[in-house]
Amino acid sequence: MTSTVPPSGGEQTFAPKPEPEQQAADRSSAPIIGAAPTFQPADDQSIRPFEVHATDAELDDLKQRIRATRWPDRELVDDASQGVQLATIQKLADYWLNQHDWRKVEARINSYPNFITNIDGVEIHFIHVKSKHPNALPVIVTHGWPGSVIEQLKIIEPLTDPTSHGGRAEDAFDVVIPSMPGYGFSGKPTTTGWGPERIASTWDVLMKRLGYDRYVAQGGDWGALIVDAMGVQAPPGLLGIHSNMAGAVPPEINALASTGAPAPAGLDEEERHSFDHMSYFFAKGLGYATEMGNRPQTLYAIEDSPVGLAAWILDHDIWTYKQIARLFDGEEFGFTRDDIIDNITLYWLTKTGVSSARLYWENKSLFVVPKGVEIPAVVSSFPEEIFPIPRNWAEKAYPKLLYYQKHPEGAHFAAWEQPKALVDDMREGFRSLR
Repeated sequence: MTSTVPPSGGEQTFAPKPEPEQQAADRSSAPIIGAAPTFQPADDQSIRPFEVHATDAELDDLKQRIRATRWPDRELVDDASQGVQLATIQKLADYWLNQHDWRKVEARINSYPNFITNIDGVEIHFIHVKSKHPNALPVIVTHGWPGSVIEQLKIIEPLTDPTSHGGRAEDAFDVVIPSMPGYGFSGKPTTTGWGPERIASTWDVLMKRLGYDRYVAQGGDWGALIVDAMGVQAPPGLLGIHSNMAGAVPPEINALASTGAPAPAGLDEEERHSFDHMSYFFAKGLGYATEMGNRPQTLYAIEDSPVGLAAWILDHDIWTYKQIARLFDGEEFGFTRDDIIDNITLYWLTKTGVSSARLYWENKSLFVVPKGVEIPAVVSSFPEEIFPIPRNWAEKAYPKLLYYQKHPEGAHFAAWEQPKALVDDMREGFRSLR
């Protein structure tokens, strides 16, 4: 697929689909994951089509490395308290080697319009899907670590085509899903300074470059921190934000949980549930973030071993890890084994294990304390999130809270695991901003 977008950010116009022979010729010159990125001059504002394509050699190398994994001994306990369990990671490796098909997710990504544009010297990849419905509300959706644009593929069609997915035409969104710098198909910054605040301002440049002078923003994990930063920056045209990991934990609660102190008196049941989650995470689950925040360059092993990368990614948080372990034990629910391995494979093929980790080193903000967002906000709270947010905390953190929804189930990766809940919240929460 080819496209042209005027540098001024006008409407996209798509050329007719080429014949197969022309498609093959185009693919030979298309960007290839794993290849060295081609950087454009910093003042080049062109928006270029992008196609995902791993070479057979890259995929063969991946399989060979999985086969050659040198396994450690089994953990010495019968639970996950020592980390990712050997049985779980071996089941994942077996599925990855013998059943997973990267070409399926590659085709799925390529079924949407993908683009690259240079902003401040870094190539920014993004998926951009426009709704067929008039007056669709533009939204930019940001993933986190260890996520990618693959996280949000399930929400594209319900957002852009609501009438086919239980909604109304007036619920429609134009959807922009970028890969963060150093992640996925975006370029890797060659200088320091690319923290959440800079990414937040970059997203405003991207939306304006696409011709959107009014839009909303959504995010979880790093995406949540980035949309909070966007809310603080409040660029003209940003109508509101939606977070599924809201920056709403009272600073005094965060301080107690992070130091292992007892829960303060007076917490209600919801607040105590959140405090206990935070306390556990700070005490037992923060190791990966501490290492990436202090010594990201040390993680050479996750660039060299696909199974090492997979284990590192699986150990993000205990609640999601338990879900993934259940998946590889044969249970089926919100996401699938392929969802997990699709995402890990993307990190492997793009060689972004270390470059993505550097965002932790760049960050200077506390993740989930209020940032001072004064623009309208929407909050989704899931019970097995690292930091579940009660309504009263959300109301204090976001003085213009438009909508709050506490969900009965769900964990950290909402767009993957609970896509309908997330879409429903975005439709309802942003309705008054249209």
